[in-house]
Amino acid sequence: MDVISRLRAVPCAAPPARALWLLAMLATLAACTTLPIFTPSPGTPGTPGSQQWPAPAAATPALQRLIDEAAALQPLAESTLARNFLAATRALPVIRPRIVFMNESTREYYSAEGKNALPQAVRAKLVDVSLDEERYYYTKYGSPLAYFRVLDIAAADGLNDVAGAKILDFGYGSVGHLRLLASLGAHTTGIDADSYLEALYSAPFDQGPVPPASGTRRGHPGTITLAHGLWPKDARIVAQVGQGYDLILSKNTLKKGYIHPEKKIDKRQQIVLGVSDDTFLKALFEALKPGGKLIIYNLAPKEAGPKEKYNPQADARSPWTREQYEKNGFVVTAYNNPDHAMARNIGRALRWDREASGNLNDLETNLFALVTIVMRPA
Repeated sequence: MDVISRLRAVPCAAPPARALWLLAMLATLAACTTLPIFTPSPGTPGTPGSQQWPAPAAATPALQRLIDEAAALQPLAESTLARNFLAATRALPVIRPRIVFMNESTREYYSAEGKNALPQAVRAKLVDVSLDEERYYYTKYGSPLAYFRVLDIAAADGLNDVAGAKILDFGYGSVGHLRLLASLGAHTTGIDADSYLEALYSAPFDQGPVPPASGTRRGHPGTITLAHGLWPKDARIVAQVGQGYDLILSKNTLKKGYIHPEKKIDKRQQIVLGVSDDTFLKALFEALKPGGKLIIYNLAPKEAGPKEKYNPQADARSPWTREQYEKNGFVVTAYNNPDHAMARNIGRALRWDREASGNLNDLETNLFALVTIVMRPA
């Protein structure tokens, strides 16, 4: 799979969901005391300019990769929030391989519970797929740590601390960044319609309270909720997701090329929301609390040339116009603002230009980023 495909944080299908691990609860309860914010000191391991990053006693290859990526990204982080997000990788749990079940004809995935609910004739067509720890954190869409840039943007726009905050990610793509945010005290919710994610994150441990990242100030226990299905078309998902969010994120999901492509594309690439633009925007507006914000951050390759096939991934613009946002009550504070230079710095830090596929071997001419921020008035 090419790099830009892996950077998408949503499947090609329409986008968009709790027993507790006892040790997690004990750790969460113990974390209610106030601790200092983790802010690395210059010259210490894991800080900008350092080549070393402290690791867990027995970091697995996947966790060590995340820790190393966090160290590489730390010099680019502009806020304490983003730095703490990256530092929290050192507290991520080890995940054992999991078995999910795939229908090779439909490419639908099922958990063990989902498989058992199917008719025998359908179950007989399923094949076992083992997903290891790297798949758990990276899924099909790349490093969850790229979200640090969205947090820097949110911090610059006034969100300095996520402890107690409600954060929703539309097209979440991986539980990794949700767990990191929850370890900083956020109540995170991820929406996605990809059956792959629903099957992968089907263990009780994958949702609910999350133990705190060491060395962060915590006044609230963090949590993860996953909602799998069509939001806001499905009333069940709407009820599960709820309202009152401080921040709604969407990275590499709500693109004009996916939602309103300018040319006909493969239906597997198009995202069908299932409702009208106004209905979807109104649902976003109502999900935010007064003063809450929606940040759309989209990475993209260069657009196809006049004789090349149209590439929907390359159209990273907001799917909706300023007028549509304003019609549905939003105040637009940034609209398709470029973030190309930082995206390329992130690409270099995460070594996207050294991927075997070679699709991003020239980041300067083949990696772009656009940011849109809208707010529900206070």
